[in-house]
Amino acid sequence: MPLNLIRKLAVASLLTFVASTTASAETLVFTAIPDEDETKLVERFQGIADYLSGELEVDVRYIPVKSYAAAISAFRNNQVQLAWFGGLSGVQARELVPGSEAIAQGVEDKAFYTHFIAHKSTGLDEMENLSEELRGKTFTFGSKGSTSGRLIPEYYIREAFDEGPEDIFARVGFSGNHTRTLRLVEAGTYDVGAINFSVWDKEMENGNVDTGAVKVIWTTPSYPNYQWTIRGDVNERFGEGFSRRVQEALLAMDDPDLLESFPRSGFIPVSNDAYEPIRVVGKQIGIID
Repeated sequence: MPLNLIRKLAVASLLTFVASTTASAETLVFTAIPDEDETKLVERFQGIADYLSGELEVDVRYIPVKSYAAAISAFRNNQVQLAWFGGLSGVQARELVPGSEAIAQGVEDKAFYTHFIAHKSTGLDEMENLSEELRGKTFTFGSKGSTSGRLIPEYYIREAFDEGPEDIFARVGFSGNHTRTLRLVEAGTYDVGAINFSVWDKEMENGNVDTGAVKVIWTTPSYPNYQWTIRGDVNERFGEGFSRRVQEALLAMDDPDLLESFPRSGFIPVSNDAYEPIRVVGKQIGIID
């Protein structure tokens, strides 16, 4: 074999090796909105990182963020390529990153809902519709960017009273996450609060709710909520069909401990179109431009 041909083949082999090494060194980084205490989130999503790494055969890393806005910014800036968003934060993120897609939601996220909970001192009982009994009470939402902790409850408050929350309640706050909302109402720091049913149910199951101090008084109609959203450029970075492989891995997740940590019974396919109602509501109350 001519010496020049041998050299060309050697160079080609070296380039192929370097390219494959570079590709395998890529890390898929993901985050999640901080809707619960950070310790719970780290435990949940480290398990997801390990699962995805095994299924996708790439390094997968979870990074926590301090706010919903930080999760959106990390996605926009390509610091993360995959994120577990709420309905609103997912819509906001996808509008900032053209080509990004919602690829999976929890079975329960197709018809999600929010509870209004009240401290016993209010004397409030379960109500069929939001009533004037709420006027003058103190009220806490969750995070300002939360679908279940702010967007949806504010929408129904405005629909019921034809007024904004600040005009109805004596004081309005933002707890930061659903777990914190529960603790604030349970302690009587706020009379009433909005918490998603998933966190409420999980805390009830774990015996972490003082049912003598706090109870559910109203529940919203259902709406689409949490979902996994992936950037549209992952196929260029990780290889053709990578987005589909991530979706398949999420849909195939059946480890009871991983699912219970969400808590979800499983994941199902979803598309951006499913969240159009969230975008419309966000525009109506001025959260989305």
